[in-house]
Amino acid sequence: MEDCIHSCVDCGSAGCINSTGNYPPYCTTAALADGELEEALALANQPENQAVLQTAARVEYEGYCRLTRVEETVDFARRMGFHRIGIATCAGLLRESRALARILRANGFEVVSIACKAGMADKSLVGIDEDCKAVGTNMCNPILQARHLNAAHTDLNIVMGLCVGHDSMFYKYAEGLTTTLVVKDRVTGHNPASVLYNLDSYYKRLLESPASQD
Repeated sequence: MEDCIHSCVDCGSAGCINSTGNYPPYCTTAALADGELEEALALANQPENQAVLQTAARVEYEGYCRLTRVEETVDFARRMGFHRIGIATCAGLLRESRALARILRANGFEVVSIACKAGMADKSLVGIDEDCKAVGTNMCNPILQARHLNAAHTDLNIVMGLCVGHDSMFYKYAEGLTTTLVVKDRVTGHNPASVLYNLDSYYKRLLESPASQD
């Protein structure tokens, strides 16, 4: 087995949150390359980026343990002066996305939405194996979703339950700021973090090596 590369996930102190000085010997902050922090800060201080970071910090501070993620998203969009919100939704979460659109419209935003199956393109058109059609003939089309919202000049995009990998392609091609509201997980009721809270019980199988599962 290859040596484990230790980084932030292996740290138990989280001393970097408030600069307590309690850092492990492999602390990522101490191991940053020369100029790495400075380059990131230079980008953060570009006006358009600085506005996002300052607004996000204000939303976090004022809504800490008080506002839901939906409320934080609305608050962020309002403080940023956004008007047109894009919703990139899984076709299986149209009910939830419709509820979100109601909230956004009630708060004065214009909503442009597009579901993953828009275009109704057969999976064979991009070389997807035929057996994958057992869960639906038409492909998910996150690139179309991104380009459609780009053309609509959305100020902020909200991802609603796009599949693993499909969400990655949406982020890759979306030109506007994008945030995620729902992460789809049909097994856990869209709460993937529940798996992480139950590694010592229901999901301990995930800690087994692939070889031992054969």
